[in-house]
Amino acid sequence: MKNEVHNSHLSAANSQLSVICKNIVKTYNKGEVKAVNAVSFDVQKGELFGLIGPDGAGKTSIFRILTTLLLADSGTARVEGLDVANDYREIRNMVGYMPGKFSLYQDLTVEENLRFFATVFGTSIEDNYELIKDIYDQIKPFNNRRAGKLSGGMKQKLALCCALIHKPTVLFLDEPTTGVDVVSRKEFWEMLDRLKKQGITIVVSTPYMDEATLCDRIALIQNGSIMSIDTPDNIVKSFPKPLFAAKADNIYTLLQDLRSADEVESCYPFGEYLHLTVKTATSDIDSIKQIAGKDTVNGLEVKRIGPTIEDSFIRLMNEDNVKENTKEKADGK
Repeated sequence: MKNEVHNSHLSAANSQLSVICKNIVKTYNKGEVKAVNAVSFDVQKGELFGLIGPDGAGKTSIFRILTTLLLADSGTARVEGLDVANDYREIRNMVGYMPGKFSLYQDLTVEENLRFFATVFGTSIEDNYELIKDIYDQIKPFNNRRAGKLSGGMKQKLALCCALIHKPTVLFLDEPTTGVDVVSRKEFWEMLDRLKKQGITIVVSTPYMDEATLCDRIALIQNGSIMSIDTPDNIVKSFPKPLFAAKADNIYTLLQDLRSADEVESCYPFGEYLHLTVKTATSDIDSIKQIAGKDTVNGLEVKRIGPTIEDSFIRLMNEDNVKENTKEKADGK
């Protein structure tokens, strides 16, 4: 009886999830390169979930596995309750996928691309006009222009329209704003917010840390491993130590001096400033100036700041590197 109750609770919980990944592993080059390392996460229905990490972190491999274009070496993944390996036909009819590289037919016009993809899924532009209206109206003036001749921003909007043409329940967008200007990036995320309000589950990957704050929850990924999963606010709040910003007339010399100081835990360039933490949790601006050698540094400026997603990412990455180095030493490598 207890097992039945437990299983019914699990079933109810899983019914609220659009995507479930459990210990997904993917290697290349006969196992020498581990692109995805035991990745686990889930995405709730109607959620805008972000996979945040640099190029080569494993984001595209995960997306290709979830959209049934690539088989994992091990682990399981389900989309809308369906197994990505066994139920790939059904999954392909209910998901929309926008790969990182523009992959529509460059020689077809905007309208021809849309009608082609609508026909493939047995539908039409007219049938799903309400879903794509906001986006389609922006590219409609270019209906007769070949896709290869569109600007970067317009290409992304066309690709999004084609991914939505069959009313998918889950939308996978792999680095949709890479190489797009700032205004088009902002417009694109506004479109995603409107789609989310229509009940579509959206899984998006991006190397841009500032875009992470636009997601409901995010997974920070590096070298094929997930370092943290939470809301953007909670990830920033979990930053454990005071963070300081410093700059001077000769910022490179300041960087070298701070990195060589015993009291400094981490120090890295961040725009026109250096961001740094120290090993003690009770540091203040005066103590940072003392460490920097305020009497010998021209134009020294120090202030305490709040951490960003990027600061959190760098900290988690450094912690992982320390763990990896410690493990290698213990293994005698």
